[in-house]
Amino acid sequence: MSGESVFPRLEPHLGRVTKPIQYVGGELNSTVKDWESADVRWALMYPDAYEVGLPNQGVAILYEVLNERDGFLAERTYAVWPDLEKIMREESIPQFTVDAHRPVRDFDVFGVSFSTELGYTNMLNAIDLAGIPLHAADRGDDDPIVLAGGHAAFNPEPIADFIDAAVLGDGEEVVLAISEVVREWKQERSRPGGEHLNRDELLRRLAVSGGVYVPRFYDVTYAADGAIEAVVPNRPGIPWRVRKHTLMDLDAWPYPAKPLVPLAETVHERFSVEIFRGCTRGCRFCQAGMITRPVRERSINTIGAMVENGIRKSGFEEVGLLSLSSADHTEIGEIASGLADRYEGSNISLSLPSTRVDAFNITLANEFSRNGRRSGLTFAPEGGSERMRKVINKMVTEEDLIRTVATAYSHGWRQVKLYFMCGLPTETDEDVLAIADLAKKVIAKGREVSGRNDIRCTVSIGGFVPKAHTPFQWAGQLDHDTTDERLAKLRKEVQSDKRFGRAIGFRYHDGKPGTVEGLLSRGDRRVGRILEEVWRDGGRFDGWSEHFSYDRWMSSAARALEGTGVDVDWYTTRERAYDEILPWDHLDSGLDKDWLWADWEDALAAADGEDIEIEDCRWTPCYDCGVCPEMGTEIQIGPTGQKLLPLSVV
Repeated sequence: MSGESVFPRLEPHLGRVTKPIQYVGGELNSTVKDWESADVRWALMYPDAYEVGLPNQGVAILYEVLNERDGFLAERTYAVWPDLEKIMREESIPQFTVDAHRPVRDFDVFGVSFSTELGYTNMLNAIDLAGIPLHAADRGDDDPIVLAGGHAAFNPEPIADFIDAAVLGDGEEVVLAISEVVREWKQERSRPGGEHLNRDELLRRLAVSGGVYVPRFYDVTYAADGAIEAVVPNRPGIPWRVRKHTLMDLDAWPYPAKPLVPLAETVHERFSVEIFRGCTRGCRFCQAGMITRPVRERSINTIGAMVENGIRKSGFEEVGLLSLSSADHTEIGEIASGLADRYEGSNISLSLPSTRVDAFNITLANEFSRNGRRSGLTFAPEGGSERMRKVINKMVTEEDLIRTVATAYSHGWRQVKLYFMCGLPTETDEDVLAIADLAKKVIAKGREVSGRNDIRCTVSIGGFVPKAHTPFQWAGQLDHDTTDERLAKLRKEVQSDKRFGRAIGFRYHDGKPGTVEGLLSRGDRRVGRILEEVWRDGGRFDGWSEHFSYDRWMSSAARALEGTGVDVDWYTTRERAYDEILPWDHLDSGLDKDWLWADWEDALAAADGEDIEIEDCRWTPCYDCGVCPEMGTEIQIGPTGQKLLPLSVV
């Protein structure tokens, strides 16, 4: 029977796998709706293990939004570890949801939310385990619509052969709109004479709205040099460009309202509230900041209500206030003091995941630590040298950083974490070695202002990967050998000075995963062949170092790209020209391509010493990125003048 639980077949085998509790469901605030009374059924997936996927806010929000509506049903599924996959294949147990253990193939829509491209292989594995044909072209009318979303779906071309559709931007409103289209199509199809309303017709209805991208309705041709020659709709009514979705008035969507409380340990054991969405700081490397514009703040009263409701319904004792730059909320001081007053004397602690150097103040930090432990502070200068920070438009000077950490150390903090990137455009060895000099100065200043020697600084370094819809989408990516050489020099520089070596922690990953991420982040449809080769060769959980295999990816790429005239370097280390058609040019994030190019040229000018800075348009006049007029949106920020009053004690 459609929607029948596979748990009776699964349960006898759970004693043979690691962490079986992650597959049993039944979490506090989870929802199981009646299958037969639902018109449209969604299986929502975060393509990673349960411990990573359950805290994901995107899936959690859509899960609630859909289940609140009559006629719609949503359940969750996650990537299964290889030990359970082996059993499922041996016992013919399909990919299942954790809520009611229903087969994913029985749902109408299989929605996959990507925050990183390294989750693509897990999606392929889930599709295959579900018994859904791997290629979209082979699916029939009774197969689910495979729908991609999330930040890593803003260039879905590498997975175009495997998905039926993709959605760009905020999902809250569009999942409801898609559900209505699916419901109407199913009702018409069930009536006499409705047999002609096939899968293609459903996808056409989704595509003509202009807000759902259906890859099969676009033909891609390539020039002799391997570059894209054209991307053209192949049937009438299909838009030339597909627009992203932007949710305005976040106060009207206070989700998650019923936070899921995991049974197994997860990567984030806290209740998180998104205090605003979007960022206009203009960091040129940051895809998240570019594609989520404009800034839309939640009001202080809504934030307070969400925090109180979430604590009451979940039992979590830590609350994280999330955004791309949380300290930039116009009323963050009032939020911090109001929440600290409200929960003083309780076991509730508040946190900001990371803070911009130029947005930090000690009053804010003290408010957030008033009722909890004084943990380390995290700052992200991103570039080691002043020159590099100008290239990326990170308007933070060395003096800003030293002054900020001095304030923190002098007020009792002992640990500071600094985040940098390696491989940024125009970077030299000297730019990277400047990170060591900066870390030493941080320790020296900390010892000076605190009068103590137990001062610590952790330097965490990530490899830069150029992303679509950013000014650096044209940049050549640094090869992994050079990345590793620079990081080895940096480690040696840090450890060579005995006065500071023990006080400075050093964390980084080698450059090879970044090369694969770069291949996927700026790839076109030909990269899908590599993806399939990797998956067939056993590629799973590529975001986990113990499962990632660079050699597998490179050998698969050599086979898949043979005869195409392009290779991995063509996708990664090659710099693009202005007139090249990029694989995502037909997908509209609202950003004007000429503005992005001008910002790329400004970055190169800054590398040559010109003093060019792009200010935040929250505080300055508009600088014409294009989002607001193109998307019909506007920046929504305070101050509102509202105060968050303490709860009355009953």
